[in-house]
Amino acid sequence: MKITQGTFSFLPDLTAEQITAQIRYALEKGWAIHIEYTNDPDPRNDYWDMWGAPLLDTASIMVEISACCAANPNCYARVTAFDNTLKRNTKMSFLVNRPRE
Repeated sequence: MKITQGTFSFLPDLTAEQITAQIRYALEKGWAIHIEYTNDPDPRNDYWDMWGAPLLDTASIMVEISACCAANPNCYARVTAFDNTLKRNTKMSFLVNRPRE
């Protein structure tokens, strides 16, 4: 069963180029980006572990996504973007890693 969560859950897994494009878009909007991971992707699980600190440039974010996925290969990882001007909820969130099984 494929776990579907986040903005692009109905699409096939995003490629590195597509992830980069989404990160660039979020950064151009001034949104804060961070990476989270968990082994429990249940939609009611609001408490994912944060990987590092929020980042401000595409290259650093892509490096950290790779590091998070390498360190946690059997976990789900997602990129989350927040609009701090609204002081509420996520603007964009999408999975960047799934366990092999």
